Amino acid sequence: MIATLRLAALDCPDALALAGFYSELTGWPIADDSEGDWFKLVAPGGATLAFQEVVDHQPPDWPSGPRGQQAHLDFAVADLDEAEPQVLAIGATKADVQPEPDRWRVYIDPAGHPFCFVLASAD
Repeated sequence: MIATLRLAALDCPDALALAGFYSELTGWPIADDSEGDWFKLVAPGGATLAFQEVVDHQPPDWPSGPRGQQAHLDFAVADLDEAEPQVLAIGATKADVQPEPDRWRVYIDPAGHPFCFVLASAD
């Protein structure tokens, strides 16, 4: 082993707002050590998502385009149909392109980043 993953960070136009979205999605609290343009969520198991405010942020394109997908996050859910209205209610949008909607679904967070819900049984 060369390294251990410490966190994944997403650039965005409003770091606190995006941290709030993912906090509602995961149930992970927003950490107290924010610096105004950097917020993070730390899972009970230690995984960390961070959100960094960037001036003139340009969201990635899904599934392809001039800025490409760049990266995405996968979240396991027990039931795709049950989870979908919940994530839409907190501000996500469903992507127009859905390659395998019976196994996993693509959504777009409020800052434009794609992420997926994957059936927990498909892991």
